Amino acid sequence: MLLHIPEVLSKSEVQSLRLSLDEAGWVSGLATAGPQAARAKDNEQLSPESPAFLPLSERVAAALQRHPLFVSSVLPRHVLPPMFNRYQGGGQYGNHIDNALQTDRRSGQVVRTDVSTTVFLSEPEEYEGGELIVEDSYGTHEVKLAAGDAIVYPSTSLHRVEPVRSGARIASFLWTQSLVRDAWRRAMLFELDMTIVKLRGQLGDNAEVTALTGHYHKLLQQWAE
Repeated sequence: MLLHIPEVLSKSEVQSLRLSLDEAGWVSGLATAGPQAARAKDNEQLSPESPAFLPLSERVAAALQRHPLFVSSVLPRHVLPPMFNRYQGGGQYGNHIDNALQTDRRSGQVVRTDVSTTVFLSEPEEYEGGELIVEDSYGTHEVKLAAGDAIVYPSTSLHRVEPVRSGARIASFLWTQSLVRDAWRRAMLFELDMTIVKLRGQLGDNAEVTALTGHYHKLLQQWAE
C-alpha cells in the first residue's frame, strides 16, 4: 500500500528543521551505502554521528507517531531513527530495494524493515526533478509532495529518486518494523479502521459499529507479531 500522509510536520516545524540541518552540515551519502547502493547513490546526508542528528531525528519520529494515519497504516512496533538527505546538482538514487534488516543505532537491536517512509522537507517548486518513483504490482507511481507531507510504502518495493536538475530536494527517511508483517493484512486493517472511523462519525458508537470495532481488534490480535 502506497499512502500519502498530509501535514506530518507544520510549515514552521519544517523551517526549523531546515535551519538546523544547514547549520549541522551535510556529508556524502556514500558513508552509509553498501557496495551495491554505492553504485546507484549520489546524495548527501546528515551524519548519524553529528551532535544534531539525534534531537532532529526524534522530532520527526515524534511527529509521525502522533499522526493517526501513520499509526493506523503502519501499525508501528519499532521505528528506526529518521535520517536526513539532500539531493542537488544532478544527485539521484537509482533503482534499489531497502535492506530487509537494519540495526537500530540507539540499542543495537536488529529490526525488520517492513515499511519505508519519506517525509518531504522541500516544497515541490524549490527543485526540478527529484521525484520518488515507487514500483509495485499496480504499476509505477511518481511522488513529489508538499513540505511536511509523508509517503509510506512497503520496503520490498523497487524505488528510486530521479536526478535533481536544479534546486535542492531535502527529506527525512526512515524504516519501521510493523506489528503486522504482511503488507496485504496491514492494508486490510487500515481500510477497516478508516471505515470504522467514518461510520462512527455518522452513526456514533451503535451496536454495529462496536461489533465492527471488535472484529478489527480480533484480526489485529490474530495477525500481530
